[in-house]
Amino acid sequence: MRKRVRRVANVKIPTEAWLAGVRDHAMSIFRCGPTSIHGPLHWQRVENFGLRIAASSGADLTVVRLFALLHDSCRMNDAVDPDHGPRAAEMLDRIVPSVIALDRGRLDLLRDATCHHTSGRTTLDPTIGTCWDADRLDIGRAGITPSAGYMSTAAGKEMTAPRAPRLPNL
Repeated sequence: MRKRVRRVANVKIPTEAWLAGVRDHAMSIFRCGPTSIHGPLHWQRVENFGLRIAASSGADLTVVRLFALLHDSCRMNDAVDPDHGPRAAEMLDRIVPSVIALDRGRLDLLRDATCHHTSGRTTLDPTIGTCWDADRLDIGRAGITPSAGYMSTAAGKEMTAPRAPRLPNL
């Protein structure tokens, strides 16, 4: 039985219960299954990366958290699916009135971040950049090392920098 998502007007800081309802909605439309490399564990890692980046980028936390839950929710498969971002952005227009309440500016940020998250572009917008960097930082799950050249934020670039191995204290 799916949880019903209560609409919250002009969400500033979403509650964990409300986000769980959005997560349930995303799972209800996600075709690849719960163990997919683009599924719930990926969404959770993207959210964690996004929150870490947002601490310095000044990104809108609600948009970042919603992006993490919804950006891959309209994938048809785990292989090549170049239209999954635009499909997810289009889906936002259907669910905003009943599930997500965002003002027009924040909805536009979420739509743009979702639609173009696989474009390989970078951006100066701190919220969109945080979303894209958070997703790109989790590319290691597909055997690809994240590259600073694809990061939009200083924090994203820093998180891709190779770390020197730590030597034990003697």
